[in-house]
Amino acid sequence: MRCCPFCGWPDDDPVTTVSRHRGSTGTTVWTRCICGSLQTRVRDGAATVVCARSRPVGHTAATA
Repeated sequence: MRCCPFCGWPDDDPVTTVSRHRGSTGTTVWTRCICGSLQTRVRDGAATVVCARSRPVGHTAATA
């Protein structure tokens, strides 16, 4: 099971569904994790994949 890299919450249990959009290849679902991270998921049949994820508010990016 995959988890949010920021808080460890399971990806298969999103807290809030923000929006859902049907397309020709499946459904794009925007969800929000318990930590506030926004996630883009693509659902194609039985499989759902987290394709993109934002940082939660207040979480700064790593610097080089």
